[in-house]
Amino acid sequence: MFRHEVGVLSFLPSCSYLFQYEKRNMSRYNIYSLLDWMYGGVDPRFEGNGGPECAAFLPPRQRACESLVFVLLSVAEVIISARNINVSKAHREAVRDTKRHKEDSLGKNLLLAALCITFGVEVGFKFATKTVIYLLNPCHVVTMIQIFLLACPPCKTAMVVFSFPLRKGIYYIQHSMLYLVPIYLFRKGGVYKPEPLGDMWWALLSTGILFIYHFVFLQGLGMVTEVNLNNMLCPAVSDPFYGPWYRVWAAVHQTALTLVHGKALTIICQQAKPALCHLLQSARLRSKKGE
Repeated sequence: MFRHEVGVLSFLPSCSYLFQYEKRNMSRYNIYSLLDWMYGGVDPRFEGNGGPECAAFLPPRQRACESLVFVLLSVAEVIISARNINVSKAHREAVRDTKRHKEDSLGKNLLLAALCITFGVEVGFKFATKTVIYLLNPCHVVTMIQIFLLACPPCKTAMVVFSFPLRKGIYYIQHSMLYLVPIYLFRKGGVYKPEPLGDMWWALLSTGILFIYHFVFLQGLGMVTEVNLNNMLCPAVSDPFYGPWYRVWAAVHQTALTLVHGKALTIICQQAKPALCHLLQSARLRSKKGE
């Protein structure tokens, strides 16, 4: 009889199950680690942060009815406004206006660097406290959009994105930057030229997208994780409309504020440039008289 040599390789099939088991454990560990980084630091003991009680603040039937009504209204707003916006015509006019303006690379780069550093500190803080999920709140999303607008060259995409009026320490710095970027881009003109004051279609389109983002994405993710993203599960402690209908009141006053705020910012930026030029001319005349 021939003797068969027994080598190490002959044991590999029997040991492969151990490697597969370890691989499954590693993949499960990675998923749990990712979820822990996302919202492991959210403390539901603080009212308004989330948790089972926050998720059950509204009856399921009321939550479903509100979501259905607002999503249908938002979709209708998006469809109607999109049909009344002529992007190609607006882009051609913006391109002609861009050629008359000189590129301000220094101011743009300084503002972009300041915004990136500020947002980077905020992102680092979210990772350190394991609350990365809060980066999906609208203020942080708008900051990312503004970074894109400053980094992207003037084009049709930048014009469309800019037309949406989604417009203690690092918190106040970041939210102050949300005002500086639109004012700077307004001054540049071109594709960043605001629509006429009587044109409400862009504002209506952005309002529809804003509510779809809240009632579909933020609310859906919040119900799964029990994290109160932008108060879609339960009202904030300081909410003046605290109660079962707080989301209806929020939809009303946020729609009004979005429309009024966008137009008010446009008027301020349009009037600020002539006023600044007048002040500079007055200063020059006074200096000449003094000589």
